[in-house]
Amino acid sequence: MVGHTGLLRGTLVRVGQHQAPPGPAPPPACPCSTGAGVPAMAGCGAPGSPPRQSGPGSALEEEEEEDDPALGCDGDLEVNPYDGLPFSSRYYELLRQRRELPVWTTKYSFMEHLEGNSGIVLVSGPPGTGKSTQIPQWCAEYALSLQFAHGLVACTQPHSLAALSLSLRVADEMDLNLGHEVGYCVPHEDCCTTETILRYCSDEMLLREMTSDPLLRQYGVVVLDEAQERTVPTDVLLGLLKDVLRQRPALKVVVVTSPATEEQLRAFCGDPPVVRVPGHGPPPQLLYRDPPARSRIAAACQAVLDIHRRQEPGHVLLFLASEQEIAECCGAIQTEAMALNPGLGPLLVLPLHPGVGRAAQKVYEALEESGRERRVIVTHWLADSSFSLGTVRFVIDSGLELRNVYNPRIRAESQVLRPISKSQAESRMQRAAGSPPGTCLRLYSEAFYEQHLPPSPAPHVSETSLSRLVLLLKRLDIADMGQCDFLDRPAPESLMQALEDLDYLAALDDDGNLSEVGIIMSEFPLDPQLAKALIASCEFDCVEEMVSLAAMLTASPCFVPPSTRLEEAVTMRRRALLHPDGDHFTLINIFNAFQQHNVDEGWCRKHGVSGEALRLAGIVRAELLEVMQRIELPISPPAFGTDANVLNIQRALISGYFLKVARDIDGSGNYVMLTHKHVAHLPPTCCYLLRQPPQRLPPWVLYHEFTISQDNCLRIVSEIQPQMLVELAPQYYLSNLPPSESRDLLTELREKVVAVEDVPAVPEPLGEAAGREDEEREVCVLQ
Repeated sequence: MVGHTGLLRGTLVRVGQHQAPPGPAPPPACPCSTGAGVPAMAGCGAPGSPPRQSGPGSALEEEEEEDDPALGCDGDLEVNPYDGLPFSSRYYELLRQRRELPVWTTKYSFMEHLEGNSGIVLVSGPPGTGKSTQIPQWCAEYALSLQFAHGLVACTQPHSLAALSLSLRVADEMDLNLGHEVGYCVPHEDCCTTETILRYCSDEMLLREMTSDPLLRQYGVVVLDEAQERTVPTDVLLGLLKDVLRQRPALKVVVVTSPATEEQLRAFCGDPPVVRVPGHGPPPQLLYRDPPARSRIAAACQAVLDIHRRQEPGHVLLFLASEQEIAECCGAIQTEAMALNPGLGPLLVLPLHPGVGRAAQKVYEALEESGRERRVIVTHWLADSSFSLGTVRFVIDSGLELRNVYNPRIRAESQVLRPISKSQAESRMQRAAGSPPGTCLRLYSEAFYEQHLPPSPAPHVSETSLSRLVLLLKRLDIADMGQCDFLDRPAPESLMQALEDLDYLAALDDDGNLSEVGIIMSEFPLDPQLAKALIASCEFDCVEEMVSLAAMLTASPCFVPPSTRLEEAVTMRRRALLHPDGDHFTLINIFNAFQQHNVDEGWCRKHGVSGEALRLAGIVRAELLEVMQRIELPISPPAFGTDANVLNIQRALISGYFLKVARDIDGSGNYVMLTHKHVAHLPPTCCYLLRQPPQRLPPWVLYHEFTISQDNCLRIVSEIQPQMLVELAPQYYLSNLPPSESRDLLTELREKVVAVEDVPAVPEPLGEAAGREDEEREVCVLQ
């Protein structure tokens, strides 16, 4: 579709000159709320957060502090240099624990390198040694010694949940308030203030921050943690920060990684000084078990129960392939545990994956006073490096992971069940290291380990759609992707496909730079297709509805599978929310109903939808409206429910998602995608399948996502009219679409439309025309 240049022309100077971060302004009060096992501090409103004491504590506390070597020679209370308050007894208790961490032995060496002339310091060590909590604190000490003259400290994490968890722990260790001196910033949640001197953030957020502050001038030290995860933002930040160092020699960059990627990072960073962290005691006992004849889940469940029956002390960390397997395994263990002898003690099963949100902090909650409770943390790749637990003594590793791998040729992802890498397997095994050493049980043979596990995981940049990354790099004035220094360069085919998609979306001009539309698109924290659809809604007067839809598509899936007992009742209530025009409209319906019921959690349970996902959608919606208001895009009034509004929403969606269209080739629900020849089906939750009585399936649909998987289903589909494709995206569908029956149909349709347009109008009799002109003139006079 052609760009909406006339609509957006007046906003370009403001967008180009804007210097604030593209995200929303920090809220006046930090929205943190968590039941962390590492107690959160006050000032952030976290439940269970003890208020900071402004004076001495109990006599016992004073006595303990007098004996602590951190106190002054006269036994006076030492003052926290960050907030000027005396340290609490909790601080000294945690300080003793910190000094026992393996990383503590490297503090002097690290500080010496940080204060040296090298702009980059590389820290290498196994997981669970304290790198993620101690290194950023030492960087804060360095910044404090310079009175923060060069800026504050940022520590990136590849996973948002890890950033939240680490900020809670570090605020506790530093005896500071979370949301004040220590904070975190993740998508859709900013728990930082002007007082923040140590900020944990997702790598994605720091990369977006560079679009408004390319030299990151507010930071004196940037810590890139868990670099071995090889996420796209971390890989890009590594290259960009090398350029920033040339322009800001005072900046310090600390790269924290595992030993497996040390040499590659050392070569990439120009041979910087390396701080090597020792392991956590003796290695664990390693056991291999032949692949289970039955399901992996049953074998993993049986291994957990065997450990519990032997009554050996220690918690269990179980690695499976996917979130679905985690849910099934948790249910199976809980069911089997009910039949166990109560004398074995309670068995607490905790899932750990991005979908659990703040509930991830349950893995750190205090144990029962009896101390007989055993925790079983069931997770996947999320805990390969993050979420260290010193009390884990048993690791069970399935050796597999389920990943989405993007194929640029067909513009679709494939779900791939594959072996993990050898470095991941070693990292998981190290979770059971310590004194006394634990046990790592691998649910695969040693021959499988040697023959099928690759040395290291594939970098994400080779398995992800690059359209969003290329848009961001273009915003950073990196016109040629060859100018960007990648640790592993993405495939040329992936880069070309990303540039081609952005060109189709009118985000690039004739010189390959960002167009007017592209500049606006880069302001939104959305995928380019969704950003373009949101911009198009300004032209089609359906902004209110598209903002709600964009928020719902960005938040996690809102439907929650009901229990078997309530399935029929929930399905009946859910049908009342279905919209006849498609799933996109149903999502708007659900969001509006949630708001009308005052975000009632009971209403969510009755309709089988996630209150957490809908609340997140509300936050995302407010952020998107704030961006639109900041760059002064027009916002039309709500008109949801009218025929004209339905047509306008469809037009806006096609403006961004014209590459995601499918056609029913035989009338029985076999949909072939127009951009490639894969055949897919409607999902069971699709409104067209849930309607009663059943009606015809739509012949042409626009879909939000498609992943090649076992069910091969489109996700979120709505009916469209093929005329809209030749009207709104003629360049692609009449010129670039590969030869196919669908292209022939659209070409024929276009010829019919042109033929109708070329038919000359029949002239009216002169008298009737003159009479109509008189009537129109009279109407104008009356108005």
